[in-house]
Formats: sequence, C-alpha cells, structure tokens
Amino acid sequence: MSVYSQRVRESVLPLSVANTLPSAFTEWSFTENTVDHETPIETCELCGQQKLRYHFEIANHLTAATLWVGSHCILQFDVAILENGLRLSPDQAKRHLDKLTQLMQLNSCIRALEQLAAKENNPILSGALKYYRRNNKLTPKYAAVVFWKLQRFRIDHHPSFFQIELRRDQHIADLRAMPTRRVHRFWRALSSAQRIKAQALGHSVPNVGKRGS
Repeated sequence: MSVYSQRVRESVLPLSVANTLPSAFTEWSFTENTVDHETPIETCELCGQQKLRYHFEIANHLTAATLWVGSHCILQFDVAILENGLRLSPDQAKRHLDKLTQLMQLNSCIRALEQLAAKENNPILSGALKYYRRNNKLTPKYAAVVFWKLQRFRIDHHPSFFQIELRRDQHIADLRAMPTRRVHRFWRALSSAQRIKAQALGHSVPNVGKRGS
C-alpha cells in the first residue's frame, strides 16, 4: 500500500462508519464552504498535500465529521457534489469547483483594489474598483495605473487573477497608443490571446522579471 493511500485511509476511515475507502467516501459530500487563505500555507486534511491556498470543506452525513481538503481530492476520490439534490457528474463537478475557485480569485482582486483605493484619494483608483465590481475586468487604462500603484504600495496581489477588457474598439485603441513600458505593468494579467494581440499592436514581450515603471 502506498504512503499516499495510507495517509488517506488514516484520515477518512476513523471519521466514517464504513471500514473500506470506497464505501467510506460514499458517506462524504462537499458542503459548498470554501476558504481563501490568500497565501499557499495550508495542508489538505485528507491526503496531506501542502502549500494549498484554497480549502474546500467536505462532511460525512452519518458522523457529522468534516475535513478541509483541496479540490483535487474531491475529484480524485469522487466525493459527492450536490446541486438541487442531484449529484453532479465528474465533469460537472470539476466545472463547479473551477467556478468557485474563480469566484475566490475575483474576490481576491476586489480586496486588493479596495486596499488600493483606501491608500490614495485618487478618482482613477476608485473608478477602477467600481468598474471591476461591475464588470469583473479592468480596462487597459485602468490596469496601467492599478498595477503600478499595487506595486508602489506593496499590496499583495496575483496579476494572473485579474482580467483585462479588450473587446471594444476603444480599449484596443488605448492599448495601441499606450507606451510599451505601461503595457508591461499588466502583461501577466493578459490572456495568451491578448498577449498576441498586444504584440500585433506593436508591443514587445517583457523580459523575464522585468517590471514596468
């Protein structure tokens, strides 16, 4: 028996009625409770995986026991995810967990923008916060200022969590006219397709580790 399987067995069987893993996992389901620890510091209480940022709670409907686990374990061990009383298929379950993770990432972005707006009485920063709350995205002009200020005030944030609005002609024109050094400020927030678009508009790929000023 692998160390991994032994760890899972020791974690779940004492909290279950069944005495075999397949049967024990039928007693467990996802509670819809999640926690964003903001940094990867937590451990999966099921498999022992470390450096988790997100925790998902599962509960045993027979013993009322709970465990905080990573989303990977929910999918790997086919822990039930219910919606309107019906169990989701594996594909549906993955999409559901992905959606919850994206929601936590969105909330993380909003928290960073709230902290930023509180740091400086700046209509651009307050406007960016309002825009992101409404659209879940930043325009290129907002992004150029926001990412500069996030670094300046040393506010913890993950650029890849942010999304940039680049569908309207005006936003594309703004990106084209923007100095490349400013585009580099939010380069990591751009999707792969958006980066290709930025290069087509005349912007270069930033050097690794280089930050816009």
